Amino acid sequence: MAHPKVDAKLIAELTAQLEKNDLTELEWSEGDRTIRIVRGSGITQVAAQAAPAPAPAAPIAAPATATAPAPAATSGPGPGDVTSPMVGTVYVAADPNTPPYVEVGDTVSKGQTVFIVEAMKTMNPITAHMSGTVEAVLIANGEAVEYGQPLLTIV
Repeated sequence: MAHPKVDAKLIAELTAQLEKNDLTELEWSEGDRTIRIVRGSGITQVAAQAAPAPAPAAPIAAPATATAPAPAATSGPGPGDVTSPMVGTVYVAADPNTPPYVEVGDTVSKGQTVFIVEAMKTMNPITAHMSGTVEAVLIANGEAVEYGQPLLTIV
């Protein structure tokens, strides 16, 4: 089996961005080439593949933290969860001097901006995928988030 050519300079640049932005995971794709870099337990792992990336792998064992308990007997986000489409840093407001986009109890409309996720110096608006009432905000301002991580619950 032929292995794809590894671009050491690209991997070094991606690893530098991972460390500079204090991320735990970064994935880069171009054509049929994908590079995924995961940092955990003081070790940086790099995986390169020639085919499109499969579903995200189970995370490397992370230290236990005090978080809200996950809903019992569910796998993955619920239908009302707004999830992060990327790895980055989440912000609850446009800037530190403005109120949060949404708070618990607010009514939101489909397409309304609820957060911003910064990834590689780009601010990406995160919008509500449905209308309803904000039941829970599951993250804190400035928190690092992972791909697919629930950020907000709408009912």
